[in-house]
Amino acid sequence: MTIDRARFATGMSYDAFKGQMTRNRERLEENERRVEIRPEDLAAFRDLPRPLHVLVLAEDWCGDVIANLPVLARLSEQSGKLDVRILLRDQSDDVMEQYLNQGKYKSIPVFVFLDERFREVGHWIERPASVTELRAKRRREIFASDPAFGSPDAPVDQLPEDVRARLQEELAQMREETTAFANGEVIRELRELVTRVAA
Repeated sequence: MTIDRARFATGMSYDAFKGQMTRNRERLEENERRVEIRPEDLAAFRDLPRPLHVLVLAEDWCGDVIANLPVLARLSEQSGKLDVRILLRDQSDDVMEQYLNQGKYKSIPVFVFLDERFREVGHWIERPASVTELRAKRRREIFASDPAFGSPDAPVDQLPEDVRARLQEELAQMREETTAFANGEVIRELRELVTRVAA
């Protein structure tokens, strides 16, 4: 199924999405506060020759949605050039099937950029590869730093409670330390996508 004006219109605004969240809203709003957009990146969005529609597939339980949707929302709010509407992935299989990650995974968020006639001009899925690579490297380093953490491939729930708590704290700290990099990479990739379209 193609995304047309009528289907796009069924999507929620970002505020409506936040309003229906049953979990992770505090984390989402904390991430909103932490998004920093460099003036040159914002200018690239503001200078688009015409606004773009952005259809998003999301769910409130997904960490990548909680991390990356606020970046898109801030770009939309500050540039005035992105009209964002959000569909819940689990209620939108027809759209999700068109944007499977590697042709098989229902990864979210999905950002589908559409022109004024609702023709797709590009899409973006989940998170930048650079962020996946950095966090995987840092995760391996955390596990290697303490033999009690065991193997990065072993189920964490099998660790003793005190060890699991220390590990969770280290992993949370790592995510915290890499957030600015991750947000910058999301902005860079979205900027490349929209400016390629505008060229």
